[in-house]
Amino acid sequence: MGPYTLFFDEVDGTRLPEVGGKGANLGELTRAGFPVPPGFCVTTAAYRDFVRASGQLNALLDALDRVMQDDLDAIRTLGARVREHLNELAIPAGVRSAVLAASRVLGAQHAVAVRSSATAEDLPSASFAGQQDTFLNVRGEEPLLLAVRQCWASLFTDRAIAYRAKHGFRQRAVLLAVVVQRMVVPEASGIMFTADPITGHRKTVCIDASFGLGEALVAGLVTADLYQVRTGTIVTKRVSRKAIAIRPLPDGGTVTEALPPEDRERQALPDDRILELAGLGLKIEEHYGREQDIEWCLADGKLFIVQARPITSLYPAPRAADGRLHVYASFGHVQMMTEAIKPLGISVLKTSAPVGDRSPSGESQLFQEAGGRLFVDLNPVLRYRPLRHLVPRVLPLADERIARAVEEFLGREEYRAALRPEKRLELLSVLKIAPFMLTVLEILLFRKPGRGVNKIERAMEDLIAERRRSIEEASGPERIARIRSMLRQLFSDLVGRRVLQNVLAGVISFRLIATLSRRWLGDTTELASLGRSPPGNVTTEMGLALGDVADAARSHPGAIERLRLATDETLERDLREMAGGEEVRRAFQTFLERYGMRGMGEIDITRPRWREAPTQLIPAVEGHVRSAAPGQHRREFRAGEEEAERAAARLLGRLRATPGGALKASIMRRLIAVYRSRIGLREHPKYYIVRVLDFVKRAILDESSGLAVASILRSPDEVFWFSLEELECILRNRRVDRSVLDARRNQFERDANLRPPRVITSEGEIVTVAGGTAVPEGALAGTAASAGVVEGRARVVRKLEGSKLEKGEILIAPYTDPAWTPLFPLASGIVTEVGGLMTHGAVIAREYGIPAVVGVDRATEAIPDGALVCVNGSEGYVEIVRERE
Repeated sequence: MGPYTLFFDEVDGTRLPEVGGKGANLGELTRAGFPVPPGFCVTTAAYRDFVRASGQLNALLDALDRVMQDDLDAIRTLGARVREHLNELAIPAGVRSAVLAASRVLGAQHAVAVRSSATAEDLPSASFAGQQDTFLNVRGEEPLLLAVRQCWASLFTDRAIAYRAKHGFRQRAVLLAVVVQRMVVPEASGIMFTADPITGHRKTVCIDASFGLGEALVAGLVTADLYQVRTGTIVTKRVSRKAIAIRPLPDGGTVTEALPPEDRERQALPDDRILELAGLGLKIEEHYGREQDIEWCLADGKLFIVQARPITSLYPAPRAADGRLHVYASFGHVQMMTEAIKPLGISVLKTSAPVGDRSPSGESQLFQEAGGRLFVDLNPVLRYRPLRHLVPRVLPLADERIARAVEEFLGREEYRAALRPEKRLELLSVLKIAPFMLTVLEILLFRKPGRGVNKIERAMEDLIAERRRSIEEASGPERIARIRSMLRQLFSDLVGRRVLQNVLAGVISFRLIATLSRRWLGDTTELASLGRSPPGNVTTEMGLALGDVADAARSHPGAIERLRLATDETLERDLREMAGGEEVRRAFQTFLERYGMRGMGEIDITRPRWREAPTQLIPAVEGHVRSAAPGQHRREFRAGEEEAERAAARLLGRLRATPGGALKASIMRRLIAVYRSRIGLREHPKYYIVRVLDFVKRAILDESSGLAVASILRSPDEVFWFSLEELECILRNRRVDRSVLDARRNQFERDANLRPPRVITSEGEIVTVAGGTAVPEGALAGTAASAGVVEGRARVVRKLEGSKLEKGEILIAPYTDPAWTPLFPLASGIVTEVGGLMTHGAVIAREYGIPAVVGVDRATEAIPDGALVCVNGSEGYVEIVRERE
């Protein structure tokens, strides 16, 4: 049993279990020499002895642990019962005497602030700020003991119960200490963040200040002054009108009083004090090694710190090795996979990156990991002045919001200075890329449209077979070494087989058709239909193949119900056991043989493939059976081909009717032919990469299974917590550092809850720019990705697993990678939170002729499930017509 009280100078960060987060931080600050008003902590040992006398608390806590975070009525009822019970318990005599003895040492003549300090509070991963109660200007022994008891009871406020439930803390796992601190009577007080909590900028200190006690600011009773300091200079000063202040009363308690008219618009903190306070904040940040949220006050001409806690809301900033200002674009937003990635997945992607300096591990430094996601360092490209104009024009193909943010940031002088000295494009570099661009030009201008596509596909099949043999022939560390070498060649494989050249020709032809249509005819009316059902798109073919599986299931009553109840382990057996199930099983097997390597977030090697989790496909199969007629998916595809032919004829006919029409029509005919024959290859690079990653994953799991058999790993999938280089060392040395594995697993769980930004700097600033599309009032802006306007019921689908989409509904999703393709034939419109003109969802939506808007920020939160919405895929916005149909 520990002591019931500890003074601040007896406490540091290691005593958190005894004094809670607030107490530990105040002790740490005191011992480090920062100006903290003196005080002591009533320890968790006192709280334990206090609640030990209760005969009811355990049953009440068991009931709370069963309550869901959103069941507010149950939380309110149970919380009130717990608080009422604790407020009736007597404080043990030993605790009572220890608290009073410590208060006399502190000075019985002084008023004190009594603050709750939970053991799950002010932590690096969760602040829990404001969840328990605080009592100010407490005077006298009995009021002090009453305030301590009320703090203990406030461990079970409704907000604290719900917050713990949300963050996975069991209700009895959190203990409460109490901080008793000498009151100072402040002239001004407030909150200071050593990084901008809105933008994330790490070099901006933000200070909120008001007169009197800080509770007026915290409670939202006043609008505080805002001061921002950067590198020792006040860069922002916004003085607000402050009508009231909270002051301590002589006999205890506080009073809210009106400020004199002459003080209401007076600056709460003079400039010299602003700079002094900012400097103090940066010293506290340096002491803790991370950004801090600090409560401060100014009393008797002296600055005091009354609390400091980590800022837990900041997204981790990618690190720049050269110390310069860098800007990074989210790789996940471009690739339609914004979830956190485990270390092996990160390592594979960094190894596969085609450019950038290599670390000793062989991973490209062009990619930087932050918050479990990958970001592309744009500095190496933007240091070339000619490319600064090109990059913002190319980026909208991937994500328009990224493009606008990068363009805005390029306009800042501080960033242009960081790019100096500029690099010049050397002749050798131009000559290296010249053959690539000449091939693209040849495809655009001369090559017979259908020529070469089959040859490309055969070359890719041969290459995949060759790569697989190379990996299968090796074992142990040598196998991983070969995998690392092969991953570094993925991009050159696609260039060598001329896949990327053909894809780029298709993209350029699409842009030229749009540009010339607008220039020669004043509109792009036919553009949407020209993209319908192009040949050779492996992802569209996958969607059609799944429709065939649905047709097989449709013909056997009871098949869908059996599929719905199956697990990944029992699916095949369940189908064999049902009447007619063999046909459905064969259809599934045929599909998985060709497409089983695909899945959600499929370029993350650690995510499950359809072969590993085939029940992921059941909702899409069920949706087809429920909402479409037999063979409808293939009839609609053929109808799309015919509509594209008619659109081409209409476009050419309109051009012929203009001056110089014969030449214009000839140029456009060529572009249409290139576009239709090449745009289907747009999915081939990813298809190739996913197939390679499939046998790479099998090889890695084969090696990790051996490690599990040897008890080096506890299960094969523990290999996901290590990089390729580390795995090679593990296979060579036959040892695993469990502490590293456990730390990474815990970090991943924290990162999984983060929302990654599209663009972030090395200083942590999240760069955002307002939407570029003029939209009706109340509408949600995005990027017009597939033309047309459609109205329908919104179906919000955050995860593909378990999704249900009815024919004609509008799919609202965070993103759509190829795994989502089976849902497209059912949707009448598509809305996604990320994406650009040439990302997967946009391309497939155009192929199906479905209006689509991509890049609608927080669409899955802003659009209620079941609402009637209008998707304007021509102008790029979504309107909520009615909240619920």
